[in-house]
Amino acid sequence: MSETPNELVHYSVDSAGAVATITLDSPHNRNALSRQLVTELFGHLQAAQANADVRVVLIQSSGKVFCSGADLSEAATVSMEEGTRRIIALQRLIATMDKVVITKNLGAVRAGGIGVVAAADIAIAAEESSFALTEVKLGLAAAIISLSVFHRMDPRSASLTALSGETFSGADAAAYGLVTKAVPAAELDAYVDDLVANVATGAAQGIRETKKVLNRELVARIDADGEEMANLSTSLFGSDEAREAMMAFLSRPKG
Repeated sequence: MSETPNELVHYSVDSAGAVATITLDSPHNRNALSRQLVTELFGHLQAAQANADVRVVLIQSSGKVFCSGADLSEAATVSMEEGTRRIIALQRLIATMDKVVITKNLGAVRAGGIGVVAAADIAIAAEESSFALTEVKLGLAAAIISLSVFHRMDPRSASLTALSGETFSGADAAAYGLVTKAVPAAELDAYVDDLVANVATGAAQGIRETKKVLNRELVARIDADGEEMANLSTSLFGSDEAREAMMAFLSRPKG
């Protein structure tokens, strides 16, 4: 599929038709989860879901930064009510679509971007990559992404990372249960290429039914707690404390 001018997320399907690749390409804001990026990502996932030949969906980024989390320039000025529900729906779509969703991360993943990684069936990261649940630093909480992130992570690691807001490596993310495997950055592309090719040999029915078994508890958690977490996140984003913190962050010198 050819790229559309001004699009932030690209979609392509390999010549065999079994692998769809979705590439986040919004370097100006470090692939932040803006309304446009989320809408395009959602649409490309739906396109892959509608393609009966596709077995695997690979989500990657064009640069080292996978996703920097919420677009604070939007969050600081408009209500996040629609946005929080959209991120919940995005996690649910990834968990329920009858394709194997794999994420590949070379560099940084922050806040809401970690929800995409956690919702995926398989997540591969470079050992040298970095993660951070930065919400606590801004007067927020990892609420809407807790549905998938805390489903994957062991409880002690979840507490450490969510309450400190500090960065941790791809190797740490694997030890914490957040990602499936961490490999040296120089080996990441080759490892993921082999993994995708192998997973793409699965039969459609086998993939579909296995995902239902694997993600049953995750989907139930999203459905049971999604509304509460959306309301909490919306309230926190709209609070004076969070807006002040976001504006201060946005006003910092870039460099």
